[in-house]
Amino acid sequence: MKNIISIIWNNSLKRDKESVLLFDSTAAASEIALMLNGQWDGCNGVIIAKCDEVAVNTASLLLESTWCYQGASKAVLDRVTTDEILRRYAIGERHFINANLRCAVLASVKLSEINLSYAKLSWADLSQANLSKADLIAADLSQANLSGADLISAYLMRANLKGADLQQASLRGANLSSANLSEVNLTGADLRGANLALADLRGANFHLCNLTGANLTGAKLIESDLAFAIQ
Repeated sequence: MKNIISIIWNNSLKRDKESVLLFDSTAAASEIALMLNGQWDGCNGVIIAKCDEVAVNTASLLLESTWCYQGASKAVLDRVTTDEILRRYAIGERHFINANLRCAVLASVKLSEINLSYAKLSWADLSQANLSKADLIAADLSQANLSGADLISAYLMRANLKGADLQQASLRGANLSSANLSEVNLTGADLRGANLALADLRGANFHLCNLTGANLTGAKLIESDLAFAIQ
């Protein structure tokens, strides 16, 4: 009888503990929190009072996302700390492909020529950072703060920059072909000679943005948005 009570008690504690869910993207966590009436933590976690795994799996399937319980033996994505990135970069390492740096604070750091292709950098603070010649191909930079960042000659092909802050950022000669730049704030940004072919620029703010010599072939945009840009 004591063993049965112990099992029931432990299972009850486990269910309470497993009310925090981790998703493989900040965007998915935010959407699922709304769908399941949960509490989004601002990054990739969702707190749900009573976890219905069927509902969670269904919502995840709709958003093409994966998830796990907080504290599970295998994390959704291994997170790399800011200190670790800086330490490894300082000793000459440049390859951080697919790194999980969601919500990381990397303001004003020097990371020129770093390889962060396919990295998860949504909601990260990269303001004033030196990312010149960085490889950010297919990286997730949605909602990231890149204001004042040095992205000269950076590789941003197919990168997701939706909703990112690129005010006063320098993107001279950057390759942004097929990138998602919808709803991006490009106020005062320098895009001289940048490649924006096939990029999604719908809803972007181009106020005083310098587009001299930029390649806009096939880009998705509303012409009126370019009214206050420098061309």
